[in-house]
Amino acid sequence: MQTLIILGSIMMFLAVALGAFGAHALKRRLSADMIKIYETGVQYHLVHGIGIILLGLLADRLEQPSLVLLAGWFLFAGILLFSGSLYVLSVTGVRKLGAITPLGGVAFLAGWVMLLVAAL
Repeated sequence: MQTLIILGSIMMFLAVALGAFGAHALKRRLSADMIKIYETGVQYHLVHGIGIILLGLLADRLEQPSLVLLAGWFLFAGILLFSGSLYVLSVTGVRKLGAITPLGGVAFLAGWVMLLVAAL
């Protein structure tokens, strides 16, 4: 499951880079509310990036590695939809983008449920 480890590593690199960008470049340009939204995106990005790496490490140890791989792709989709929408929302102020955020949350939940099923 090298693919998940590579994907997770890329996600972690981007999460750290985006977190630093927010802390240094955006802190003076965005309102406190928008910074909080941005930071939430970074937090979920970091947690699920680590999750993708862990899925890559676990996949060969479980009886359904294809389900673990699919779980990793759902976590990736969650990062794109959830964190991505929060990044864009905080920078642009377009509140309608908030409608995309729950789809990312559902992708996160689906990924974790798939891991649960794979482990059972």
